[in-house]
Amino acid sequence: MSIAVIGAGAFGTALAVTLARETPVTLWARNVGEMAVKRENVARLPGVTFPDNLIVSDQLETALKADIVLIAVPMQALSNFAASVDLSRKTVVACCKGIDLSTSRGPSAVLSKANRVAVLTGPSFAADIARGLPTALTLACSNDDTGRMVQSRVSTPTLRLYRSTDVVGAELGGALKNVIAIGCGAVIGAGLGDSARAAVMTRGFAEMQKVAAAFGAEAETLMGLSGLGDLTLTCTSDQSRNYRLGLALGAGTEFDAGITVEGAATARALRQVAAAHKLELPLCATVADLVDGQLDMKGAMEQLLARPLKEE
Repeated sequence: MSIAVIGAGAFGTALAVTLARETPVTLWARNVGEMAVKRENVARLPGVTFPDNLIVSDQLETALKADIVLIAVPMQALSNFAASVDLSRKTVVACCKGIDLSTSRGPSAVLSKANRVAVLTGPSFAADIARGLPTALTLACSNDDTGRMVQSRVSTPTLRLYRSTDVVGAELGGALKNVIAIGCGAVIGAGLGDSARAAVMTRGFAEMQKVAAAFGAEAETLMGLSGLGDLTLTCTSDQSRNYRLGLALGAGTEFDAGITVEGAATARALRQVAAAHKLELPLCATVADLVDGQLDMKGAMEQLLARPLKEE
């Protein structure tokens, strides 16, 4: 059963590399010249040599002939991609995290025209996966038979997948933790300390649970890899782009605008979701205001600390 990865960012490349150590894999990207020659993604994942089983192609039609297609394009580009191809006979695995800003939908809903859809999410950094370091992820699919099939094909000796049928919960955990990671980075960047970061993580997790409950997700899912696990990793390491954006916001320094930070768009989308569903999400709203430049760190802290005292 053949596998293709669509999107040669760091995460897509890392998945292709680790899977190609076990089976032939096609990695699709718009520009493959340098990667094909150097057998390395110098721009996104430097220092990782491509296995012989990894085929790099710019022919989308060729990649889409695979039996299982892992889609690792940025979340805000997923809708346009899905509209441009016929996935009606495909088993696709969404490998992006976030909420579509224009429609407030998650990855599985954007890809709903595919024959079978699964979502791959959880605590992982591309460099760790590519180096073969042990990593555990959630594979969420509403059809358990499809989930079992994809789990057996995409798992490797170092990449362990745990199945779930709670697609909504897995998606929300992967999306919302990025927003909280920006907040944690901002706290550390502003020099407010580890205790403040712990408070942001904990109260942020409470907001994640509130959103998940509103959309019918299972509470246990948020306690697993795709929720608490991913939150812990992303809020405590500067390998996280979301955390690094927060560091820059907190310190008042420049951040490379060319780096995709899914949590920024997710924070904006979440503000729309909260309004539509009448959800009070003060921490996530504050992160959205920080990202948009409507608040600085001083104003953000004043806004949060001025909230009425309450029970936990």
